[in-house]
Amino acid sequence: MLLGILFSSKKVVILLIDFLGIISQATRLPAPQETDGSLEDPPVKSPRVKLSDGRHLAYRERGVPKAKSNCKIIIVHGFGSSKEMNFQVSQELTEKLGIYFLLYDRAGYGESDPNPRRSVKSEAFDIQELADQLQIGPKFYVIGVSMGSYPIWSCLKYIPQRQTTQMLAGVAMVVPVINYRWASFPDSLTREDYRRALVRLLYWIAKYAPTLLHWWVTHKWFPSPSIMEREPVFFNKRDIEALKKTEGFPMLTKERLRERCVFNTLRNDFLVCYGDWDFDPMDLSNPFPPNETSVHIWQGYEDKIVPFELQRCISRKLPWIQYHEVPDGGHLLVHYNGLCEAILRALLLGEEHHPYRPNADKIVP
Repeated sequence: MLLGILFSSKKVVILLIDFLGIISQATRLPAPQETDGSLEDPPVKSPRVKLSDGRHLAYRERGVPKAKSNCKIIIVHGFGSSKEMNFQVSQELTEKLGIYFLLYDRAGYGESDPNPRRSVKSEAFDIQELADQLQIGPKFYVIGVSMGSYPIWSCLKYIPQRQTTQMLAGVAMVVPVINYRWASFPDSLTREDYRRALVRLLYWIAKYAPTLLHWWVTHKWFPSPSIMEREPVFFNKRDIEALKKTEGFPMLTKERLRERCVFNTLRNDFLVCYGDWDFDPMDLSNPFPPNETSVHIWQGYEDKIVPFELQRCISRKLPWIQYHEVPDGGHLLVHYNGLCEAILRALLLGEEHHPYRPNADKIVP
């Protein structure tokens, strides 16, 4: 079965090799070594909150002081990233709109404790408890990037229905990952999508052969680091330019990926994101008052990781979501000049950006 999936598409094989090549580019590692637990953890430098289950979440604050802000925004990072992610917003706009930003390390990332019981639901409750403890006010916004978007779907499912003093004011998902297990996707859109086979393969390996996967991604014999430049399977031209200016992903460094705790965090995050959920996002109802558009999806038309066709499908099934599409955008939209400010203006001010409307000529029926 596994070999059938692997060899059913030449493109899947190429993508798998290139995916592992990208990891190899970040690591160039010798054979993995197990630690005996004798090494001390590095000292925690960031402020943290203690959750009700005893775990700690690390966070950092940006923008105007919380007490003087007009808008509070929690930003949720993606796979292999952290609270140190770059969300490019000018100081002028930040001060003009009075924005307070709260970025945090999701469970197991950065300086936050791992959550051995991580689930789609727990991600939303971590956000809720973080907001409660830091007293960010009666309403707050949430922005999720890439894999940091599945906690946003969970917020839409669980937070608005909770009888608490904290409520969502609005959310934005930037290049949100999709789960091919969501039953509402028509088979006609997913059947020929090579990414579905790739995700299935990686999910199977991560779930049933984690030791093999750890050994696999920490060996040198994968394709050379030049693969991404020669054949940028995952990134378009604007992404490649953005990669030259970004510091990358802190948990995919040579030293960190060899650590079992780091590998386990990445593996568990992947398994939760692409595993079985207890709800289908396309079955959700609008949690906000009628005629209000407080949910946004931002997608790159040239995104090679998340297909725009499926994002359009979601927006058609959930017409209360405002869908924005960047014509020449890939997967790294938050690293493009001006995009983060456009996201904020749409979310906070309701501004409509005509260049980011889906091209009617390219709409998939």
